[in-house]
Parts: sequence; C-alpha cells; structure tokens
Amino acid sequence: MRRGFVIFSIVALAAIAFLSYKINIKILWTLVLIGPLVVLGFIDIFQNKQAIRKNFPIVGRSRYLAEWLRPKLYQYFVEPDTDGRPFSRIHRNIVYQRSKSVNDTAPFGTQLNVYQEGYEWMNHSIAPLDHHDLPEHPRVLIGSKACSQPYSCSIFNVSAMSFGSLSKNAVMALNGGAALGNFAHNTGEGGIAKYHDKFNGDLIYQIGTGYFGCRTDDGNFSEELFKKRTAAANVKMIEIKLSQGAKPGHGGILPARKATPEIAKIRNIKPYEAVLSPPFHKAFKDPKGLLDFIEKCRNLSGGKPVGFKLCIGHKSEFLAICKAIVETGIKPDFISVDGGEGGTGAAPLEFSNSVGVPAKEGLSFAYNALVGFNIKKEITLISAGKILSGFDIFKAISLGADVCYSARAMMMAVGCIQALECNHNTCPTGVATQDPELIKGLDVNDKKVRVANYHKETVKSFVELLAAAGLDNPDKINRTHVYQRVDQHLSKSYFRLYPYIPEGALLSAESVPKSWKAYMAMADSNSFRPRFEVVYIEED
Repeated sequence: MRRGFVIFSIVALAAIAFLSYKINIKILWTLVLIGPLVVLGFIDIFQNKQAIRKNFPIVGRSRYLAEWLRPKLYQYFVEPDTDGRPFSRIHRNIVYQRSKSVNDTAPFGTQLNVYQEGYEWMNHSIAPLDHHDLPEHPRVLIGSKACSQPYSCSIFNVSAMSFGSLSKNAVMALNGGAALGNFAHNTGEGGIAKYHDKFNGDLIYQIGTGYFGCRTDDGNFSEELFKKRTAAANVKMIEIKLSQGAKPGHGGILPARKATPEIAKIRNIKPYEAVLSPPFHKAFKDPKGLLDFIEKCRNLSGGKPVGFKLCIGHKSEFLAICKAIVETGIKPDFISVDGGEGGTGAAPLEFSNSVGVPAKEGLSFAYNALVGFNIKKEITLISAGKILSGFDIFKAISLGADVCYSARAMMMAVGCIQALECNHNTCPTGVATQDPELIKGLDVNDKKVRVANYHKETVKSFVELLAAAGLDNPDKINRTHVYQRVDQHLSKSYFRLYPYIPEGALLSAESVPKSWKAYMAMADSNSFRPRFEVVYIEED
C-alpha cells in the first residue's frame, strides 16, 4: 500500500505538472487539491506512532476517525461492553490509554450495568492503606527446593505467543518492553529466535508438542539442543505446554504462508508447509513420565524453574498428576492454568468455543487440588485467560494464582486492533503477519515503550486496589474479597461460588469432600486416562 501510494503520488504530480505546462495553467488548481493529500500521505509514511497510517497512507486515517466518532454516536444506543469483539471497547481503551500514558480516568461513574448477571466487584475497606507504602512492583520467587536457579518473577507478564504467529517486530517490541519493565516474556511454543534476544528481556522458554528449538529431525525431543538453548542467561524458566485454552486437546497450528524459511529454520521444519503440531507429547505418556521429564529438563537447564501449562479438562487427570507428585516427590516449580476462553491466531471454531474449562473454574479447581494434596506451598500457580486490568489480576489471585499472564492485552499494547486477520497473514498493523511490507509499519522502539507503560500502569492499578482493600500483601487476598452477580437480585462471593477445601483433605479417603470423591476415584497416577469404569458420576 505504501509503495503503491508513493508511485501514484509521483506519477500524479508529474502528470499534473506536465499538463499544467502544456495545456492550461488553471490545471494547477488540481495540484492545490491533490497536493495536501500527497503531503498527508507522506506524513503518514514517515511517522512511527500508528502502524495503520504507516501501512495504509491516508486511507488508514479513516480508522482513527471512526474510533473518535464511535463512542459519541453509539454511547446512547449500544451497551458499551457488548460490541461482539474478544475484548470490548472499554477493555481496549484501558490498554491503549495506559500504553500511551494517556489519562485513563473516566467521567460519570461506571459504564457497566451493575445489576447485570456476571457483573463483578471487589470489597474495599473502611480502613484502606496508602498504596505508596506498598511495594511498587510485587514479585514472586519461583523455584522449588530442587531448583538451584529460582526466578524472581513479576506479578504480571507476557503470555505465550510464538514468533511465526507474531511478526519479528512484534516479538522485539514485547521483549523490549519486558526488558524495560523488568517482567518476563513467554516465547510460545515456536522456539527462541534472535528477536527474543534483541533486548535481552527475561524469557520463559515454552516447549510444546512440536519441541521447536529442541527438536530432532524426526520430531522428538533433543536433550542436546535443549541444554544448549536453555544455557542462555536470559532464559529464566521453562514451561512445558500440555494444552492451551484456545484449542485444548489440539496441537498448535501455523498456516503455510507464515512458515517462512527463517521460521522453518528455527523450528526445524519445511518452509511454506502448514505446521500441525501433534496433540500429545512423545517424551512422556503418563503423569509420572511428565514429572520425570520435568526433572530431566530442570537438570539439563542447570537447575532453572520448570513447570507445565494446561487448560483443565477431565478433573481426574489433573488429580492424577497431583497423586503422582505425592508418590514420586518430584514437584514442578510452577503450573500455568489457561482458560477455555483463551485466544490464538488460528484454531478450529469448535475448539475455541466449546472445549476446556473456563479460567476461573479451572484456576480455583487447580488451587484447591494442590492445597488438598498439601503441595501448593512449593508450587507457584500462574493464571492466564483474558487478564488485562489490575482488577483481573486481583480476581485471579483471589482464586489462587500467584502470578498472571496476559496475551491479548499485550498484543494491543503493541498495536493490535483486533482486525481478526491473524490466520490470513494480512494483519494490517504488522503484529500477526509475516508480510514484510506490513511488518515495517510496526515501529519497535515506539511499541516497546508502550508495552512497558501498559505493564507499569496495570501493576500500579493492582497495587492501588490492594491498598483499597486494606491489604499490604497479595498473599492476603482471598475469595471473600470478590463478588459476582448471579442474577438481578442475588450476588455471591467467590468464597461461595468457588468454595475452598481443607489443606490435606485429598490425602486420605476419609477426608475427601463428597463432591471430589468421584474425580479422586477416577484419578490414576500411572495414567492420564480417567478410570471411568470405577465410579458412577452424578451431576454436581
């Protein structure tokens, strides 16, 4: 689009100049009309703040005009939180304003219907604290006793997004922001590219079923390549992906047009062929095998924290892993819990909409299970699934999380406008594409600052909420602090919606809560497969 505009401008101006000279001097009026447009177009091309304008001179301005008009035209006709996008206008505004360091306060109070089913709030204290007296950037030390290189992790980090799904400029902007803000950048399962190392931001190296970056030619796990890759100082943790919320039970998808020679080399695959990762791991086949693999990776990496990520499916399968932890004594350093509402650049519609336990239910269950087996104290719990605000962090911690991930919001801080072109390689902002012409529109130096700004302001808002609740430490947040409206006339606390279970309650058959008995009976530490034949499941 930019190249076409430049060619058009040169030809048009040359034609006007020639005709005005040869035919009629009045044709210069045409130049007066076209000239300003040409100037505006070149201004768009050479500015670095807005990728849409840079990639689509003049035409791209219509997007910002529509953005300016939209709330003015529709605020009285359309519910502001029901625009049909993955994130609403309110959500997007939070990210955009914070990333640009723009005032994110709002007049006239809440823009939400507080009596609508699903509305959530936190309880404040009559005796709030001064947030200036609290740590400005809460951190969590991740690493069990078996870990010799524990990592002091930010409470808010970049979730897994691969180079390949994202452009090189987007990856550099995310990593640059992580370096500026001192938080972690999850690589996604696509391996570590030179763009992840550009600014030396802290990395969480994710290994998926394709073992990209530590893969043999036949698609198996390579100990040698893994050891070499994880020796880098900027690789702080290793995350083994069992499943993700956007397509749980389904392998990763990289469309053929995104499998460029550069990406193919990093992943050890063939260029311009669709990459469909297997839905299962070859390195292990059962819960104890998973734990052995975790211990192997921890040793190969020199004692760095190793954990796994999953979206909860059969509850008995997660309980089987917990049983295996108790029996073997091998503990993951952390567990990341994604929700069935998780996002991705490409996934079958049925998997996106109808597979996997939602984030809040999955997170609360995972926390309860770890507490029930008395192993939570040594395992950090990370929450993913539409985390974008300080209140989202507060809610996740109330349900049991220690640390949070964000993917979509971080993408929006980089410049994503939710054009929903990720799987077509035509992302207009250069975020989720491998088209060189579109990628050029994303200015890394500008966007890395925006990512850092967004992180800083969101963590700041969380600390302010913590102080408003009268709490001086995130560890003191619990499920009594957050409420959800069940219907127009009734609300319940998370404590009632997601009840706790006693510590150690799952260690003996006598103390297992009634609602957990069926799942515990199905859980087998020697197999991921639930033992359905041993119990009749009644509806909860």
